Amino acid sequence: MTPSDRTQTVNSRALALAKAYPFAIPEHSYLYSDGEVRPLDGPLESGAPELEGRVPVLAVGANAAPEHLKAKFGPLDGTQVIPVERARLFDFDSVYSAHVASYGSIPATLAPSPGTELALGITWLTADQLSRMHETEGANYRFGQLSGVGVEIDGGRALDRVSAYVSVHGCLAVGGAPSAVAGIAARNRKFEEMSQLEVLALARDRFAPGTPLDDFIRGAIGDAGVRRRLTAELKKDALIPKVL
Repeated sequence: MTPSDRTQTVNSRALALAKAYPFAIPEHSYLYSDGEVRPLDGPLESGAPELEGRVPVLAVGANAAPEHLKAKFGPLDGTQVIPVERARLFDFDSVYSAHVASYGSIPATLAPSPGTELALGITWLTADQLSRMHETEGANYRFGQLSGVGVEIDGGRALDRVSAYVSVHGCLAVGGAPSAVAGIAARNRKFEEMSQLEVLALARDRFAPGTPLDDFIRGAIGDAGVRRRLTAELKKDALIPKVL
């Protein structure tokens, strides 16, 4: 394979990654370890790492996807697994943030949505894993604890306190309202859904109308300055809900 062929392959993979957000999220609880996924057939307490000392963190978007965890954490030693439980969060929805990630996607954030039941993951993180997660979320998200919320974990357990990352840029506004992430399932959804391709096209039309979508995405992936300018454009009418 020539250098040109390798570059083209990387470009193709980067484009596919940007368009695939929020990636493939298992519909069951699992353990992430050493780059691999092991399904959990029963309650997390059965045959799983101790949860004591771990912090439950909502995975509002791609953080519940094994592919994304691998990009953030790489292979983990077998004793340093990350349990990911499927759960339902009540009265919130997963919506698009008003910024562009370094890998070219417009990622998710959390917004209040009374009556909505959001299906998502909960990552149970050790102190070291949480520190790494903070690094990967960078300056785009604020971390905090949600208290008095309704979280029902598959299997029947409930949490009334859980941590989350919320975008510092606010929610992307589409017609004056947040736009729900189509790849994240929810019941009684109030906000209009958009796919990643649709929301990228919307951002392109606001920032560089007429540009082929793939060229627009490549520009965002390859240039931090482009991402900053695009984020500034999306923030002009962003919504800032009170979450944390």
